[in-house]
Amino acid sequence: MSRKRVIIFDTTLRDGEQAPGFSMNTEEKIKMALQLEKLGVDVMEAGFPISSPGDFEAVQKVASVIKNAGVAGLCRANQKDIAVGWDALKGAVRPRIHTFLATSDIHLQYKLKKTREEVMEIATGAVKFARNLCGDVEFSCEDATRSDLDFLCQMVEAVIAAGASTVNLPDTVGYTVPFEYERIISTIMNKVPNIDKARISVHCHNDLGLASANSLAAIRAGATQVECTINGIGERAGNAAFEEVIMALNVRKDLFDVETNVNTREIYRASKLLTSITGVGVQPNKAVVGKNAFAHEAGIHQDGVLKNRITYEIMTPESVGYPSNALVLGKHSGRHAFIKRLEALGFTLDAEQTETAFNKFKVLADKKKEVFDEDLEMLVEQQLNESVKHFSVGTVTFASGNAGIPTATVELKNEQGEVMVDASIGDGPVDACLKAIERTTGIVGRLKSYKINALTAGKDAQGEVVLTVEFEKCGYDVTGRGSNTDVVVASAEAYVYAMNRYLSRKDHKKEMEDKGI
Repeated sequence: MSRKRVIIFDTTLRDGEQAPGFSMNTEEKIKMALQLEKLGVDVMEAGFPISSPGDFEAVQKVASVIKNAGVAGLCRANQKDIAVGWDALKGAVRPRIHTFLATSDIHLQYKLKKTREEVMEIATGAVKFARNLCGDVEFSCEDATRSDLDFLCQMVEAVIAAGASTVNLPDTVGYTVPFEYERIISTIMNKVPNIDKARISVHCHNDLGLASANSLAAIRAGATQVECTINGIGERAGNAAFEEVIMALNVRKDLFDVETNVNTREIYRASKLLTSITGVGVQPNKAVVGKNAFAHEAGIHQDGVLKNRITYEIMTPESVGYPSNALVLGKHSGRHAFIKRLEALGFTLDAEQTETAFNKFKVLADKKKEVFDEDLEMLVEQQLNESVKHFSVGTVTFASGNAGIPTATVELKNEQGEVMVDASIGDGPVDACLKAIERTTGIVGRLKSYKINALTAGKDAQGEVVLTVEFEKCGYDVTGRGSNTDVVVASAEAYVYAMNRYLSRKDHKKEMEDKGI
């Protein structure tokens, strides 16, 4: 007998991106969407089309490039939102309109100021309007877990009758616990007479750290779609983590007896791509994708793993595409070995990109005695993120110490290939370096956060710098990331990368304004 199929609805590009510090531009969304497609998600929510011209464009472009997954756009329960959403989605191979309205008395009283009857009428009207445009409509009962259960049943029945093919029962504020959520879903499955005409979905937030557990409890109760995000990113404490839910279903097939379309070997690659795009890493002890997820330090654990990995590993690193940390390349390695290793890490580059990456690798290998997978990942990710460049970093020289004034000289190259050089003093070498960049470009920023990580072990490890900056009092923060064996150079690269992102966003805004959008 075949297992029940659970649909995976990924909302990294919508709910995940709404979290502070995780915003993505159109190009970054497309890059992430293509990886989600490779991962095997059934539906990806690409954005909230009416929220901004940039989000509309991103949803439209994601819809045009994705061929093997559904693409959804979120719309409030009104005709204008839904019409704009459909305009962005209509080019998709498998479009889905996702509309929502709150159902809890808390939201009805304080936010919507409407009666249950009024909300029911708005919801069904929105679903009917959406259904006339698109064959696949999802309706979400916002704040479902704090809603009156009888009213929730009535709403589910009504929107299914109106044409919703998926009904989502989200734990919007992360309030419920597994046994309660299981009871809510079971009640819906048993009391709604037309429940066989739609799929029940769940969307859990992690405010109490229970999002993944609640999602799994709902699946046990009969839910056949789960909504999640890579690395668990999202509003407030985040969403149910994609990797946690998927690997729980895989590792404990004996309990769940369900199947998904996910290629688990792409999980680690998706996690790394997201951290590369956003500049926000995962904590070392993060389940499945954290740096320590497959590390063993205790002697008893090490002994057990050496004898048989099953003693302390319930899944293998290979099952999620987690690469080996062993040294595989050095300055004497050839191009063929380099390409093979990049393929093993999940990177597919064209000939020009490969040549550039290989040359950068050779420069790095001359500086480092040991080149680790993390070094290669950072090298290639940086290169792939440099597709839009207003400025690039050339030479960086600086002088510092406790007996003089820190100074730095920075050479940049602009889009026209012109070399620009300026120098500055500062409170330290990094401060002097960033001020020199500002003098060179004429663009002033306010550094909001600055973090250094060692990518690998050893005194010659690459330093990774992740920073956020507000440029020209624009009102929003931009993340930059850079790596080098010299952290001052890494800081320059991170700052310029953030500046390039800011300028690209500024250019896009002007382009939209010129078009009257």
